[in-house]
Amino acid sequence: MGWPSGALRTGVLRTGVRVRPVVGAVLLGLASAAVPGGEAVAVSGPGGYGFAPGARPVAGGGALAPGTTYRGSLPRDRAVHYRLDLDAASAAYVSVTAVPASGAEVTAVDGVRVSVRDADGGTCSSDSAIFGAARSLRPLTALGTREAAVPGGTRCRAAGAYDVTVERTRPEDSPPGDWALELLAVTEPRPASPGPTEAPDAWDSASPAPLDGAPQPRHGGTGFADATPLDEGVWRDAVRPGETLFYRVPLDWGRQLHATAELDGAGGATGYTSGALRLALHNPVRAEVDDVGRGWTGRPVSVGLAPLPPVAYANRYARGGHVGALRFAGSYYLVVHLAGRAAEDFGPGPYGLTLRVRLGGTARSGPAYAGEPVPAGVFTVPGGGGAVAGGGDAGGGRVPMAAVAAGGLGTGTLLLVGLGAWTLAARRGAGRVRRG
Repeated sequence: MGWPSGALRTGVLRTGVRVRPVVGAVLLGLASAAVPGGEAVAVSGPGGYGFAPGARPVAGGGALAPGTTYRGSLPRDRAVHYRLDLDAASAAYVSVTAVPASGAEVTAVDGVRVSVRDADGGTCSSDSAIFGAARSLRPLTALGTREAAVPGGTRCRAAGAYDVTVERTRPEDSPPGDWALELLAVTEPRPASPGPTEAPDAWDSASPAPLDGAPQPRHGGTGFADATPLDEGVWRDAVRPGETLFYRVPLDWGRQLHATAELDGAGGATGYTSGALRLALHNPVRAEVDDVGRGWTGRPVSVGLAPLPPVAYANRYARGGHVGALRFAGSYYLVVHLAGRAAEDFGPGPYGLTLRVRLGGTARSGPAYAGEPVPAGVFTVPGGGGAVAGGGDAGGGRVPMAAVAAGGLGTGTLLLVGLGAWTLAARRGAGRVRRG
């Protein structure tokens, strides 16, 4: 099956940033504003991560109900366990986002590991996410999985209680403080009728020409819960060292995503930050599909995702991890991070950021599921075909993407206006900063 691979992934980092009083007031006021859909998002968690509003507290040993978002904590010196009760038919996915406290020192191989085991202690899956070479703080997301539709498999098929274990990958080298956790379990029913059991072996892997046109302002969210909606287009933002920005893109069955992130120059400041700019893609259950990073010398730099196949149910049978993760329609998440160490060489920023998002392929109907996914609608997109539950139409209540995107325009535009004055002042200061 090949997904998740269980291999340690290389990533980048997030740290706290001091802001000037006037700009800080603007940022805090806008951060507490309502996001599209009218839900206020909590942004006061450790490391600045935006936890889902109303997330329920859960301690080690507690039970996770699919469709409910939880907040927990992870100590350095021991694993925490959660119970997940499953039927014999559904696949289950448990995402865990770990958020270290600001100011902690981490190593490249430090990170979070998530494992799922059945009642007999057999391992269903194991997945890890690490900080990587940049060694600065950022939210890390790993996924636990219980498959239910892999041909020839026998383990982890029974109904009953499953153990979800969360631990640090290198506790002996990890900072002593607890890490905050956001947990979300999702269940996916089996198809109502058998379909292909092999991943498509041919698809258009050519990189398309980059999109042109005037960029439209959008400011990224602080977490999965308030990720800013984007459609195909060119989008303009600003990012500070240590900041992680979240965006969500609707991707229907048969559609194909291409995305690049471009960081402006640092206004004459020189230096070098390893792995400074990172772009990652996560699927609707928050599993990482692909990530790419590059160092920064202070000159403009860009990164782009590898060519990815169209979304298809049968992708789950692929051997390659990034193909297998493109197994659902729904909201996919683009996550951009600028390493905190960049501030040492180039100043506190913010720095201009351009995202180019292109959608290829042709939308088509999804599989007919034998039941309802939990949470409902997780595998549908606004105005798209989505998954069909029980052979019926799963499209009720969808909102056109243009209307959803427009809901995020006011906040993003105001924020960028505020950041503009800050950028000018910071760039003047950065031009006088030089590091070896």
